[in-house]
Amino acid sequence: MTPLLMTLVFVTAAGACVGSLVNVLVYRLPRGEGVVFPSSRCPWCGKVLTWRENIPIFGWLFLRGRCRFCTAPISPEYPIVETVVAGLIGGVFALWFVVPADAVLGLGTLRPEWAENGASQTWPAFVVMAILLGSLTAMTIIDARTFTIPLILTWVPAVVAVVFHTGHAVWQEAAHGAIEQTGTGFWTFADGKVWESAPSGLWTLVTPMPGGWRMIGAAIGGTLGLGVSLVLLRTGLITRSFGDYEAWERAELERMEAEQAGTESVAADALETSTTPPPLTEIAGPSEPDAGLPDDPAMWIRYPHARREMIKELAFLAAPVGLAFAGSHAAVWLVTRFAGAWTFNPTTGGQDPPVDAPLWLTVLAGVLLGYLIGGGVVWAVRIGGSLLFGKEAMGLGDVHLMAAVGACVGWVDATLAFFAAAFVGLGYVLAGGIVLRRMPRAMPYGPFLAIATVLVVVGKVGVEALLGWLAGNPVSLP
Repeated sequence: MTPLLMTLVFVTAAGACVGSLVNVLVYRLPRGEGVVFPSSRCPWCGKVLTWRENIPIFGWLFLRGRCRFCTAPISPEYPIVETVVAGLIGGVFALWFVVPADAVLGLGTLRPEWAENGASQTWPAFVVMAILLGSLTAMTIIDARTFTIPLILTWVPAVVAVVFHTGHAVWQEAAHGAIEQTGTGFWTFADGKVWESAPSGLWTLVTPMPGGWRMIGAAIGGTLGLGVSLVLLRTGLITRSFGDYEAWERAELERMEAEQAGTESVAADALETSTTPPPLTEIAGPSEPDAGLPDDPAMWIRYPHARREMIKELAFLAAPVGLAFAGSHAAVWLVTRFAGAWTFNPTTGGQDPPVDAPLWLTVLAGVLLGYLIGGGVVWAVRIGGSLLFGKEAMGLGDVHLMAAVGACVGWVDATLAFFAAAFVGLGYVLAGGIVLRRMPRAMPYGPFLAIATVLVVVGKVGVEALLGWLAGNPVSLP
């Protein structure tokens, strides 16, 4: 256990460094500032900070929460975020690689199948998870404050997933030769090495299924279709949805300010001509005088053309959906054309391909499908809800967030997390109603998606047991 515990200390320290980067992202991205340059400095006196002040967690403690140069207070948010991210990354590593399978409280059962192969063989998948956890933390804080999600925070984990998951599969095949599944949960390489579970990344990314070539073709076709739509959008052949929102918002704010000014003028005239003082509420105006101003997060709810804008988004999705469908059929045709006819499998009742896809291509397709399906499920709800209610149901930032989650952990977990987020949000609303005795008019959904993702990934065994119970097939936990 000593090497594992030392590794855990290193991973936790690295997690604190990731938390320090999260603080930088949270502060700079909403302001449009660069992440690398300029160097970190005190926001009050402008002095560039040295490495001593930038030590995660301990730097703030050593300084006692004040700038060393001007003694201005430093927000405790910095060490709190660093501690949270360190705890998340270190805690997940401990659950998956350090805690014994027979540990008390059932903690050993929280380990996913692929982690059974050990940290030394599956570290690329954990790197992907660490990057995802840091990105989700940054997105949660920014979305909670600004109702926006910087897209760079969703693109980075998706790209990391493509590189690390696919690269891991290439590494394993290069080291041990081709791989095939010899039984439920067992994989064998050409050199005879046997794995108890999928060796390359997460299980949901490499689970074989009938029509595997179809899924590969659909993944590649859908991704190419996404590129086509982006080119069409860039050239102006299709238009961006909500492109006139800023102009509408300015006009709406001017109208609301004019109405508010007129109301205040009428109240002032009435006060001058009346001999009886009016009620205080009539003089003070509405209970929320700042409603509708640019810092009002609920302004987007008033936009009246949401249904019209969904037509533009359906046009954007036409190419990815169409090319995914075409790609699935093209893959079957190409395999049949160059490798031979498919054969009937009496066990599965499906058709087996004449040749199996290489592991790296299967994993790459799994990452791409996770991105497409993870984002597509949210986008479908966004379009359906907007058409139904006439208001923007969900932000496109939420679509990008779950697309990144799907690329990192697979489309199955991403879909489960999306539906679990509704229960997380409901719990938040109920708790807020009890404590504050008021319901918010609008809430960012990104934090709920992020929390649900962590709960699903960490508690996957419990989620599967719950789903089995709901389906009438109880599953006994190990």
